[in-house]
Amino acid sequence: MVAFWLAVMGLLYWAMDRWQQPRAARVMATGELVIPRHADGHFRIAGSINGEPVLFLVDTGASVVSVSEALARRAGLEGGEPASFRTANGVRAGRMVRAGKIALQGGAAVTGLRVGVGLQIGADDAQALLGQNFLQHFEVHMDRDTMQLRARAD
Repeated sequence: MVAFWLAVMGLLYWAMDRWQQPRAARVMATGELVIPRHADGHFRIAGSINGEPVLFLVDTGASVVSVSEALARRAGLEGGEPASFRTANGVRAGRMVRAGKIALQGGAAVTGLRVGVGLQIGADDAQALLGQNFLQHFEVHMDRDTMQLRARAD
């Protein structure tokens, strides 16, 4: 009987772990990046900041890409100017720095963007918000279960 309940608990753990993992984005033949909606309703995509791996939460309401202090240290985002950030939880103090390169799975990348540092995003320090200063470089289309990013033809 104990073995049965251990098996049930193991199966539940495995199912919850799979449910929490974001599905991978894919690049279409047209060059469009398609990001699937996660089970919790958010769009997430793997990427990097200055080569440091990160899981981005796409936030169309965020003005800038934002990271925690711990992620900023690992990505070499040092110095910067003091800044205040208006969030859903109130005003937070932080700083603004410039990143060398912000890249997404599939190859979409932007260099030289300002990044907000000092906000805790998610449960761990490997998550960041992907804000409008990155998204404005792309045509963005959302439907029920996907978000599509296509490089602007500027």
